[in-house]
Amino acid sequence: MEFNYFSRNGEMLPIVDAAVPLSNIEYQYGFGVYETIRIANGTIFFLDDHLERLIESAQIIGLEHSFTSTVIASSIQQLIEKNSAHTCNVKLLLVGGRTAADAPLNILCLNPLFPDKKLYRDGVACITYAYERAFPHAKTLNMLQSYLAYRKAKEAGAYDALLIDHEGNITEGTRTNFFCIKDGTIFSPPEEKILLGVTRKAVLKVAAENGFTVEQRSIKPADLANYDGAFITSTSSKILPIQSVDRMQLNVDAQSFRELMNLFDTFLDSCEGKL
Repeated sequence: MEFNYFSRNGEMLPIVDAAVPLSNIEYQYGFGVYETIRIANGTIFFLDDHLERLIESAQIIGLEHSFTSTVIASSIQQLIEKNSAHTCNVKLLLVGGRTAADAPLNILCLNPLFPDKKLYRDGVACITYAYERAFPHAKTLNMLQSYLAYRKAKEAGAYDALLIDHEGNITEGTRTNFFCIKDGTIFSPPEEKILLGVTRKAVLKVAAENGFTVEQRSIKPADLANYDGAFITSTSSKILPIQSVDRMQLNVDAQSFRELMNLFDTFLDSCEGKL
């Protein structure tokens, strides 16, 4: 679908006017934060949670701006209506400026890139890549290393790269959160080391409400053989089983994992976009 309008600081403008000056040093240096929000059949999923993280990300890196969650939510709604966008992803780009008043907020609609359905059945391949983000809880535009890791994954025919910290532990994917599962327990890398994904938050809520337990634990690639399986989550992919990490093959058919996938799909169908 083609989207003809975007929002700049709350003003609806033709998409042909969506440009960043080459002289914008804040954008050049990645001094900005962003969010991607899923819209499905007119329902905005987890809006409050995404906006809370956007504001928190800006605070973490010292990006001053003049926008409130209420104003941003209104702009998103106006943009969706202007584009007649019933199913799409909405991307928010908040870039720093010399003063809070100079910081621009651009919002645009994008066609979502959903994984092939067979990946939910067969699982995805991942590679490992040594990299630690400077501000784990901030979703920033400083994405060079993540981009290089993701490119390395694509070159290897993999879906994503799992990032490895200086202690040799898996933290997260370049655009996904990572988990292991064994029986009825879900294991997550320590939260202080990862981006607290909104889909991750929703998955853990569903898990807790359906008898699963959640444990934070450092996980090395060699440890993966000790679990029933592993999976990744994101806005567009929901829950995807991991078929392999580097050369290690993993189980994608654990009963507890398949149960969690079904429970999460049911939740998304009935939650009306709210956590």
